[in-house]
Amino acid sequence: MRGRPTRRANAIPLASAEDAVCKSLQGVFYLIDIVGVSAENCRPTLDCRNPTMSQLANQIAVVTGAGRGIGRAIALKFAAEGADVACVSRTVENAEKVALEVRALGRRAWAYAVDVADSASVEAAGARILAEAGRVDILVNNAGVTRDGLLMRMGDEDWDLVMDTNLKGAFSFTKAFARGLIKQRAGRIINVASVVGLIGNAGQCNYAASKAGLIGFTKSVARELASRGITVNALAPGFIETDMTAVLNEQSRAELVKRIPLGCLGQTGDIAEAALFLASPAARYITGQVLAVDGGMVM
Repeated sequence: MRGRPTRRANAIPLASAEDAVCKSLQGVFYLIDIVGVSAENCRPTLDCRNPTMSQLANQIAVVTGAGRGIGRAIALKFAAEGADVACVSRTVENAEKVALEVRALGRRAWAYAVDVADSASVEAAGARILAEAGRVDILVNNAGVTRDGLLMRMGDEDWDLVMDTNLKGAFSFTKAFARGLIKQRAGRIINVASVVGLIGNAGQCNYAASKAGLIGFTKSVARELASRGITVNALAPGFIETDMTAVLNEQSRAELVKRIPLGCLGQTGDIAEAALFLASPAARYITGQVLAVDGGMVM
């Protein structure tokens, strides 16, 4: 029977090792500063004062389409990680419901009923959010609708509504907060696109076009704002368990699952975790990218 292992005399306690890492990083950036290299946008966001701090501590996030599904999951995940959340939904009832859930997690929350397809309403909501919250650090453009139909049967109304909500809405909200983010020289913008924007889908030419457009918008704005320390990325969810997929019959669901290598639909929590990563310090050096969370559909 072996005896209890003895601690090596020169072993470094974990806390001391963390202190050493912090001191080393501080020394590196001191050297960078004295030689006159501007590295403000490339500094690691490791907080040496409080390594146990929540990932989004004291950040203020705006989440559109927060009333249900993916948007609600993102709002609650961000709140659980220390963020205060402005919950934007089409109805005040849905917005306030999620805001109450955020407050139950100990964070501040504001509820706004906004039609994101109406640029004037978005502009007014943006000004109100800034007045009430003080600033915005993270924007999640998640609001979206579908009006499915074959091309030959699709009317202008269905095309325009989807494009105005899914694409113009993201444009309007990004524009509303871009100036403030630039002044802060920091921020995260996360646009919720779709795998349909990458591969298309029969019967969804309007939805696919809006999401493909959102991906192009993401990459362009990422190039515009990168020099100000602002990252802009997109999520491309696959088929997720939401109200939209809940109406599928068993046969349709089975056919859908056949297209997914992992063999199941995703959960809203899967998208929320990916959004948290893109909003967190861990993603500080990632911008202009599309992260597919799809069970392997587009690999």
